[in-house]
Amino acid sequence: MKYWQEREETMSVEEREAFQLERMQSTLNRAYKNVDFYKKKFDETGIKSDSVKELADIATLPFTTKQDLRDNYPYGMFAVPLRDIVRIHSSSGTTGKPTVVGYTRADLENWKDLVARIIIAGGADEQDIVHVAFTYGLFTGGFGLHYGAEHIGASVIPVSSGNTARQIGIMQDYRSTVLVSTPSYALHIAETLSKMGLNKNDLHLKTGLFGSEPWGEKIRQEIEDKLGIDAVDNYGLSELMGPGIAGECLEKSGLHVNEDHFYVEIIDPETLKPLPIGEKGELVITTLKREAMPLIRYRTRDVTRLYREKCACGRTLIKMEKPRGRTDDMIIVNGVNVYPSQVAEALESVNGASPHFMMVVSKKGVLDELEIQIEVSEALFFDEMKKQKSLMEELVRVFQQAILIKPRVKLVMPKTLERFEGKAKRVIDNRKPE
Repeated sequence: MKYWQEREETMSVEEREAFQLERMQSTLNRAYKNVDFYKKKFDETGIKSDSVKELADIATLPFTTKQDLRDNYPYGMFAVPLRDIVRIHSSSGTTGKPTVVGYTRADLENWKDLVARIIIAGGADEQDIVHVAFTYGLFTGGFGLHYGAEHIGASVIPVSSGNTARQIGIMQDYRSTVLVSTPSYALHIAETLSKMGLNKNDLHLKTGLFGSEPWGEKIRQEIEDKLGIDAVDNYGLSELMGPGIAGECLEKSGLHVNEDHFYVEIIDPETLKPLPIGEKGELVITTLKREAMPLIRYRTRDVTRLYREKCACGRTLIKMEKPRGRTDDMIIVNGVNVYPSQVAEALESVNGASPHFMMVVSKKGVLDELEIQIEVSEALFFDEMKKQKSLMEELVRVFQQAILIKPRVKLVMPKTLERFEGKAKRVIDNRKPE
């Protein structure tokens, strides 16, 4: 069994919790002393930075949100002078001001180690040639996986995104063995491969390290079948560092959280109260060893659950279920909260339907109407109407059961729905604001 930092990844829960408490207390003190936002927040609520005597006490502390980061744009959340910042990343800012993230030299070294852990756990090593098809730039994904792969001694090809036919040519010529991208882009590569008259045997890939968007087992199976690889998930957030927070091992039974660097909680997104381990809710993360920009109880908006189980890989890190949606990508249809992740999950139980779908919301009179477009095989699309009708009826039934409203279902030809090089878009809202 291979590890990058065996002691940290396999120590007992009790020993790790002692590390977490010590680092949490240090983080709270540094944040209070060096970040005006946290000093003001703690003073307003009457909380002392030394009030955490045990890990459970963190539930008494206030949350940090993405809006807080935007309100303190660009450098207000930094806990060190700007001269100590050696790298700056940020979000795209498509929904408001971008969130700016800073790293000290020590932060970058820790980041490389954490990404190295998930790369090794996912089945790659120093013998591999890693093809990075994430966009480079202010986005953390490309650089995070790039430097983590170099750190383990692998060869890295920084291809970035776009021009898929060219990417396939590079994979063939350079004999790439590991693909780093979003899962939706991996499927796009597979489809382009087929259009070029090629198949998985014309590549040398063995492993795919995928992240940046929710994806289920049906998509995993399709990627593995079409590209002939082990497809593993990894999780990160730009605000908290980037990739390296958690990643799957080859058991593919949940993502191991690097909890010596991140303290994780699950809360009820409505009541904001902590939920017991094993229950599904919103993931909240506190950084434990970050110098430049410590974040306390950051609300990720990702929906998942945490659980502990003995893993055949030997890692004792807490596991996180693959996030299947976000509390902030919810749409409201006739008063009902609907998440794209619910549709994706329901689709997995239906034979004959692909994992590619689009939700289109529009107005019909005074009411909202939800149409779910699903790609199906060409054979089924041109098959007898009876089979199509049967599939549509089953889809309506499972969707109604999952989202509690009855949608329209439209079957579309393969490769009809748009493919995305970055995060997949699952909702088109055609309703005009009133």
